[in-house]
Amino acid sequence: MRLCRPPLAATFALTAALAAWVSPCFAESSAPIPVNNPPAPNAYIDLLALMSGHCKTFKVAGRTFACKTVAYAHGDKGRVNFAVAVDDPTDDSHVVSFSGENGKRADDNSYELPIDRMLLNSKDRPRVDGLPVPAEQTSTGLCRQTGNFAARKVKDVTCSATDSEGRAYELLFVSDGTPVSVRRIRQSAPSIQDPFK
Repeated sequence: MRLCRPPLAATFALTAALAAWVSPCFAESSAPIPVNNPPAPNAYIDLLALMSGHCKTFKVAGRTFACKTVAYAHGDKGRVNFAVAVDDPTDDSHVVSFSGENGKRADDNSYELPIDRMLLNSKDRPRVDGLPVPAEQTSTGLCRQTGNFAARKVKDVTCSATDSEGRAYELLFVSDGTPVSVRRIRQSAPSIQDPFK
């Protein structure tokens, strides 16, 4: 059954679940980052993996944030997001996602995803069906995940991207060793080099 949701909305439905894992420890409030790019075509999330741990580094446009959880979301058209739940006590909908296509496994313990856009979500974003719809910003960069998703063991995720306005995004997420929680939302043809195979 296909859910009628806006692009990638299923990823951000996790915000509430991710927020439950995140303890408020970041005191500075966030301000929305202006964007100027049109949204991507509709995509439906078919596989979701929640990773538990902490961010050793998480920077958005020069500002340092705290976070605790990262989610990997695979879309039925091959788009992948590494969604970061921002530890922001003033905004429980604050999620920043590194998004791209054509990810590849170099071997059984590493996966690389070229980044072509950043998805920025906050409490100030418009909502569809009660869920905030992320703003999309054209970007270039790369995410690397080490560990084995199929074995539900991820060591870390590193991402670095720069958007079309020159803003930099940086992530170093380190797992706490808890097995990755994988949810297959619906069956679809996997993208090339699906890291969960």
